[in-house]
Amino acid sequence: MPELSTSEIVAKYTYGTWRPQKGWKPMTIAKAEGTCFWDDKGKRYLDMSAQLMCSNLGHQNPAVVEAICQQAKTLCFAAPGFATEVRAKLATKLLEVVPKGIEKFFFATSGTEANECAVKMARLMTGKHKILARYNGYHGSTATSAALTGDFRRWFAEPTRSTVDGVIHVPECNSYRPGPFANASATVDYVEYVLKNEANVAAMIIEPVVGTNGVLVPPDDYLPRLREVTKKYGVLLIADEVMAGWGRTGAWFSVNHWGVEPDILVTAKGVTSAMAPLGVVGTTRAVADFFEDGWFAHGHTYESHALTLAPAVAAIGEYQRLGLIERAQSMGKVFGAKLAKLKERHPSVGDVRGLGLFWAVELVKDRATKEPFGTFHDKYARKPMLIDQVNAKMLEKGVYTVGWMSHFVLAPPLIVSEAELDECVAAFDDALTIADAQAKG
Repeated sequence: MPELSTSEIVAKYTYGTWRPQKGWKPMTIAKAEGTCFWDDKGKRYLDMSAQLMCSNLGHQNPAVVEAICQQAKTLCFAAPGFATEVRAKLATKLLEVVPKGIEKFFFATSGTEANECAVKMARLMTGKHKILARYNGYHGSTATSAALTGDFRRWFAEPTRSTVDGVIHVPECNSYRPGPFANASATVDYVEYVLKNEANVAAMIIEPVVGTNGVLVPPDDYLPRLREVTKKYGVLLIADEVMAGWGRTGAWFSVNHWGVEPDILVTAKGVTSAMAPLGVVGTTRAVADFFEDGWFAHGHTYESHALTLAPAVAAIGEYQRLGLIERAQSMGKVFGAKLAKLKERHPSVGDVRGLGLFWAVELVKDRATKEPFGTFHDKYARKPMLIDQVNAKMLEKGVYTVGWMSHFVLAPPLIVSEAELDECVAAFDDALTIADAQAKG
């Protein structure tokens, strides 16, 4: 019997996420460094989506590696009822960079777990149950987080109301595809209408800049008005910064661009540059004060796990030392200008949008109608997706990107060079001819 390869063993004995298992042939990654990774045959790939928009410092950052090693030698685990030095260090370090007003933290091991905690806290504090979330938002795959999610990934878990009641979805703010609303103000008006007509609403959860579903950057008046409306109705605002945080948009957290102060901040991914699994829930002092006497009815074994906290302390230090927040601003402008030229050259490119080093290139069959090449319904029905064909061509050219429905999410490590941005754009120039052949010129 022939010996199975690493890829074959992984496909046969482990599950590939968000996909039917038949036909899965995962690439084997042998090593990674900086902005690149290599397969088991030695081929180099430029990582233009930081894996899953999370390796913000690049791969194998030496300071973070060292922090993990030193913590492993000192203390790997202590039950969460104990204090540890690294827990105190991370809490103190976070206070240097989180949005104004966020003062107390809970440490989970993923973004979806952190969102579960945030919603539970909001319900406990307010004594209310309903949560507003937005279509095209993604908040995770566990029960409550899946119910909050507005895209097709929720459909697999439905009926979510059998286990998670009280989630109300409202439209997101999408300047390219505004739907029934003419502008951001009308979108907020709809939220206010819902709040006027719904009792028992505890919180609203949003991705301030929507991530996988299109890098949707709101107009400047949207988030400040949304914050006003939630305050008016006594509704907590939860900012899900799992993807948009940690310099990705050219600010420590994307809410900073609009001076908005959430009641609860949720983040993960870039907090350790994905070199260890950590999710963070940060709250205002007002939220924290409720739990002085009220039960904080949440927790799990790996909460505040020392091996997840140490790399976060080091990662924050590296963001600061390397000036990566400012670099994301400057390099983002460079990248945006280069991507805009793709739209000039390729009729299949309907829109290019982004902030910092967080960009989307959206493909359409027809620019006039904005008809996409693929939809949630197509994906759910397992129809062939053109985005996958273009992505395969990009991989052939040695550039890794996340393609989703009918757009690419471009979020390279914040250490990316201009030469590497040019390499990415050149690969797109070639790969987009596949989409151009099916687009209306």
